[in-house]
Amino acid sequence: MKVLSVLGSTGSIGTNTLKLVKEFPDDFRVEGLAAGHNAALLAEQVEAVRPRIVSSGDEKVSAEVQGLLRQRGYDMAATRFTHGVEGNVEVACHPGCEMVLSAISGGAGLLPTYRALESGKGIALANKETMVMAGELMMRKSLEKNLPILPVDSEHNAIHQCLRGGEGKEVRRLILTASGGPFRTTPKEKFSEITLADALKHPTWNMGRKITIDSATLMNKGLEVIEAARLFGVGAERISVVVHPQSVVHSMVEYVDGSMLAQLGVTDMRLPIQYALTWPERWTTPLERLDIYKLPSLEFFEPDMDKFPCLGLAYEALRAGGTAPAVLNAANEVAVEAFLGERLAFTDIPRIIRAVLRAHTPRPADELETVLEADAWAREAARGM
Repeated sequence: MKVLSVLGSTGSIGTNTLKLVKEFPDDFRVEGLAAGHNAALLAEQVEAVRPRIVSSGDEKVSAEVQGLLRQRGYDMAATRFTHGVEGNVEVACHPGCEMVLSAISGGAGLLPTYRALESGKGIALANKETMVMAGELMMRKSLEKNLPILPVDSEHNAIHQCLRGGEGKEVRRLILTASGGPFRTTPKEKFSEITLADALKHPTWNMGRKITIDSATLMNKGLEVIEAARLFGVGAERISVVVHPQSVVHSMVEYVDGSMLAQLGVTDMRLPIQYALTWPERWTTPLERLDIYKLPSLEFFEPDMDKFPCLGLAYEALRAGGTAPAVLNAANEVAVEAFLGERLAFTDIPRIIRAVLRAHTPRPADELETVLEADAWAREAARGM
């Protein structure tokens, strides 16, 4: 039996992970849960899986969760309750846990994920910002501890699967697929009219608000380019993005002889979650199968870098290296937060990111403290702008 801690348990990936655990009760046990501010859902999850440790967003939410559980007659002595960043780290590093499913949104996922790896836990990674901000540190620690970092994001999970078909020296390039978001066919001159409601209508995936906006700007794909470079040890020139509206091909690998391996599947995140949690084995699944006879025509387009400058900014940060990707990520989080609060126009998101990125002089990202300092500087700069 594999013992898990789930960081970001009330989000899309976290809830799908717990659904999967329920399908395999003899194979997985949940030791710890960490979540934000959805007290009602977290209380339900605690009651369902009975973890030994639970972290909430803050003390107030933790008290609310405990109150709900007492009303239901839950054995409070069975679980320890904590909160905040320190609580997330405790859940990630809990002695009884052997693998951490990291799905906290944004830069907040870095510290608990890094500490989990440091303390000897395998990582199933759904928090791309961890690799964007400190990918070199994470991979160094992974090698040092001889522990895997297994990607859960559908694109990187697909590449991980495709890479089983050949050796690293045989790979010519990695090809990440993108749905193109809700504005793939919207003329650039109409972008100034985009509203928050428009941007939250993703055509394929049901995701959190922040990642949905990142998908609309294609920054999500830009962050995935940086994550792929770190996870698989390739440079920017060997990573391509292709827009694939049907979202059936989750990503591809091109080999030196021109052969391409693609991973196809239904758009259900439980499939990549199961792959990451059960690797190096491949288990059967009760989930829906892809019916190739019912597939639509599969289309592939080049991304429009002029309409979606965030993708180009991500490549720029990757080539700059060091702390530049952390700065890119931080500026994006602040800009997206402002857009979600309707304090910023959609077209201002890349403007803020570009200005912060170009005001920064990259430093080697060889210490966690250096990365966190760059992150803090970029957030302050973005808020000021």
